[in-house]
Amino acid sequence: MSGGVSRKLSLVKTGTKVASLKSSSSKASHQTDHMTLVDIDTDLRRPGQNGAITETNKRASKVSPLKENSNELRKPQRLSRRPSTRLSLCLEGSGEHNIALSWKDVNVKVKIPGKKAYFRGESVPPQEKLILKNITGIAPSGCLLAIMGASGSGKSTLLNVLTMRNTKDYVTKGEVYLNGVPITDGMRNVSAYVQQSDLFIHTLTVREQLQFRALLRMDKTLGKKARLARVEEVMQEMGLTGCADSRIGAASGSRKGISGGERKRLSFASEALTNPPIFFCDEPTSSLDTFMAQSIVHTLQKMASKGRAVLCTIHQPSSELFALFNQVLLLSEGRVAFMGSSQDAIDFFTRLNYPCPRNFNPADHYILTLAIVPGKEEECRKNTNAICDSFLESTQASHIDSEIDIRIRESELADAVLLQEITGESRYTSSYFVQLTNLFWRSWTSQFRDHMLFWVRIVQSVAIALVLGLVYLQLEVDQKGVQNINGGVFLLIVNISFTNLFAVLTSFPEEMGIVMRELGTGLYRIDIYYITKAFSELPLFAAVTVMFATVTYWMMGLKETTDGFMICCGVLILVAITSVGLGYVISVIAGDTTIALSIASPVLVPFLLFGGLFLNADDTPVYFIWLEKMSWFKYANEIMLVSQWESKSHIACENRNATIFPNMTMEEICRVRACQFNTGAEVLAYNSMDPHDVDLNYGCLCAIMIGFYIVGFIALAIRARRSQE
Repeated sequence: MSGGVSRKLSLVKTGTKVASLKSSSSKASHQTDHMTLVDIDTDLRRPGQNGAITETNKRASKVSPLKENSNELRKPQRLSRRPSTRLSLCLEGSGEHNIALSWKDVNVKVKIPGKKAYFRGESVPPQEKLILKNITGIAPSGCLLAIMGASGSGKSTLLNVLTMRNTKDYVTKGEVYLNGVPITDGMRNVSAYVQQSDLFIHTLTVREQLQFRALLRMDKTLGKKARLARVEEVMQEMGLTGCADSRIGAASGSRKGISGGERKRLSFASEALTNPPIFFCDEPTSSLDTFMAQSIVHTLQKMASKGRAVLCTIHQPSSELFALFNQVLLLSEGRVAFMGSSQDAIDFFTRLNYPCPRNFNPADHYILTLAIVPGKEEECRKNTNAICDSFLESTQASHIDSEIDIRIRESELADAVLLQEITGESRYTSSYFVQLTNLFWRSWTSQFRDHMLFWVRIVQSVAIALVLGLVYLQLEVDQKGVQNINGGVFLLIVNISFTNLFAVLTSFPEEMGIVMRELGTGLYRIDIYYITKAFSELPLFAAVTVMFATVTYWMMGLKETTDGFMICCGVLILVAITSVGLGYVISVIAGDTTIALSIASPVLVPFLLFGGLFLNADDTPVYFIWLEKMSWFKYANEIMLVSQWESKSHIACENRNATIFPNMTMEEICRVRACQFNTGAEVLAYNSMDPHDVDLNYGCLCAIMIGFYIVGFIALAIRARRSQE
């Protein structure tokens, strides 16, 4: 790839280092004693259990004699065997990259907040829990490393530290190096992180998803043609050409799309576009069947064979899956129990009198050996600590330490481009215009490709409009009609508010996870995303609102003038946009569709209450004046009622023709023929509305609308910042 990371992440002077590594590898291969694994019975009992030594133990003792005292923990002997050449060969580097990620003496503590005793119990002071203890390791280019261990062993914590993500609550000590150069925030510039969950815009095709990523996150020096060519190359590499033009679909199955294995490979492909030298994978085989899991790991193998360093946390792999990894890192209680090749792991545990039984999955054997069994915590911790101590004393651990030290000493030979990558700004940030156009395209495409949701909105709007039109069909302008018209106008505002608000609440939270992940990788700027999201949705919301207003306005028989209809459409569009803005605020704060829907109604009720229909503006309690001023229902309702009643000079009244009897007094005659409303101005005065405040109402309505969008943006920015910590 022209101008890509692959050609720039190389060392200026690697000849000396490679030569020394080859020499070290050669010496290790000559001094390695050939070890033949003996046949082991399928008896799953560990050595020394129940104070007896089984036949399996006897055979294992021929390979590595241990103390025969079974009543106490038998301290494993120091491993005199030199490390296998597998690690050395892997360290030489291969393919397009020649780098090594290493970490030395990494310790991580987590702060546990204390508890206060209010009425009973005792106060618990804040504490710190040690999660990782002196973790040291190296992942050279060309290696596929499996990070394994029982639950709570520290796998996810180590991955977070190495990727420099989600470390806000960590107290971390130690160093992470890239070719011997300390690295912090620059890790994102030279690595890719494939998380456990696969999040995509379900309406896009596989090719469109990769093209979107390529146009936003590839080397600035590459043109559009080269980027699109890279997309085709990556699809071929990841085996996605067969589904290139298929919709991705939803992971839940609500929208049909590609399979689970193809989704996982698409995740790898999305990150592989920049050809990063380091890949981090969090549980890549989770929720996949055996065939799909093997397919994914084969893909990782292919990536590692091109010189990348691939690190994976993996949970309980099958024996076939485990055999595909050429390096393994076993953790126990936050300590390193072993690091090296899978064959060296078998030899290591056999020498410690923990041989893997025949026809037994080695991965399961290691996890069971290192697990802390409930009820036997003390004994298990004693055993696992002995294993960890034995590894620390082994030549394998010494070799890893020396290799890290060599790379640190030779770090001055690192390429200047590499140093710029890990210490400077990312080369992948695209221009403002490119981000704007591509994000607008994706938002626009996503809306109109979701045909089901699109037509549901249309049908829903028309159906509700017809129902309201039939209920308030051709209202008469008389004394009773005043109440009907006022209620019908207010109901239009309420329906538009609820419809658009809940349309956002059911869709935007689902997109939040994708947005947070893409913002975390620096794919685009948050302000550009927010602007394109808001403007791309306006046409659809406005069109549905105008359709609704067109049906209801003329069926209800409101003011039959063009300007009256235009005012109604304009006000309802402003109400729709305001409701969408409030939907963004609630969605971002809630972060979940269920929670957002639960809190939407309580938020809307106060604004609805002070909208001018249920409570006269003159009777609003002083302590709730601020709430009335924030109600867009109030301003929209007043604008529309002024438009409806301002020009009405006569309102029909049946009492004017009431029968007058001779014995009636003048007071009785006035009462019988009295009418509550004679003109539209009286209707407005009765509702405490002033026609001269129309411009002010427009301004307040627009201010509330803009305020909601600003609050939504601030909330989104805060949420994005916290997700990246």
